[in-house]
Amino acid sequence: MKLQADGPIAFSIKDAVSASPVSRSEIYRALQRGDLRAKKIGKRTIILRDDLAAFFAALPDYAAAA
Repeated sequence: MKLQADGPIAFSIKDAVSASPVSRSEIYRALQRGDLRAKKIGKRTIILRDDLAAFFAALPDYAAAA
């Protein structure tokens, strides 16, 4: 996944879902597993652009069944 370098530097959960191909539930599961990093500012949870890109880069490659 390639996030725009000139885009926002951080995303709310809602915006991270809109910017990515995964659901809100999957974002929260990744956060709970520690696969995706987030920051807190007051009550808001934000995900830095670089952390979102790193999450997708770390996913395993697809391997078709033989």
